[in-house]
Amino acid sequence: MTTDQTTFAVRPVPYDDPAAEALRQAMDAEMRLRYADRLADPGHLPTGMGVRAETVLHTGVAFDAGLPVGHIALRRLGEEVELKRMYVAPSHRGTGVARALLAAAEDAARALGAERIILQTGDRQPDAVRLYERAGYTRVPIFPPYESLDYSLCFEKALAS
Repeated sequence: MTTDQTTFAVRPVPYDDPAAEALRQAMDAEMRLRYADRLADPGHLPTGMGVRAETVLHTGVAFDAGLPVGHIALRRLGEEVELKRMYVAPSHRGTGVARALLAAAEDAARALGAERIILQTGDRQPDAVRLYERAGYTRVPIFPPYESLDYSLCFEKALAS
């Protein structure tokens, strides 16, 4: 895919792929800074927020000239398919990588038979909120396991077959 002189491809990879793991670590570091005051008490985080490899249904990584620049995963959350760990490297934000990752995850969810995708993000991620809203996601009440995170913003999107 080409956009704004950037050529990239989204490919499915195993959840434990080194490129995927490196992108998740970069995301964790950024989120720790962004939400530092709210993450000071580790007991504040609800169980179930973390992604266990055995619940992952799909992992996609965007590559630009072989360099991993974006990550997305789908996990099983009860009977739902939840979008998790959406991240684009700062160097590639605004280039279409996020839209491509989201489209790839939606295609993967459809292939899995999902009728909708749910997701949770935080109130300090306005770019993510804009992306989801522009892609047709609508706000829903905070769902488990995020109820204790009052800064959570939750969304859903019905998937056409």
